[in-house]
Amino acid sequence: MWNELWERHKGRLIGIASGLFLGIIYLISGFWDMLIFAFIVSICAYLGSKFDAGRLRLNADEWMEKLSRLADRWKWFR
Repeated sequence: MWNELWERHKGRLIGIASGLFLGIIYLISGFWDMLIFAFIVSICAYLGSKFDAGRLRLNADEWMEKLSRLADRWKWFR
C-alpha cells in the first residue's frame, strides 16, 4: 500500500512533508504563525500535485534565475 501511494503521489507527498517540516520550524514562534503554517503546507501540497500531474518542471538553473531576479527586486524595500 505504501509503495503504491509513493509511486502515484510522490510529488504531493514530498510537498506535504516539506511543508510540514518548514511549517514546524516556523511554528516554534506563536498563534498567528499557525495560519502561516497552514499556508505553507497548502502551497507545498499544491506544488506537489502539480509535479504529479507533470505540469511543474524542476529546472535548477531556471529557479535560481527567478530567485536572483526576485532578490534584486526586493532589495529596494529593505
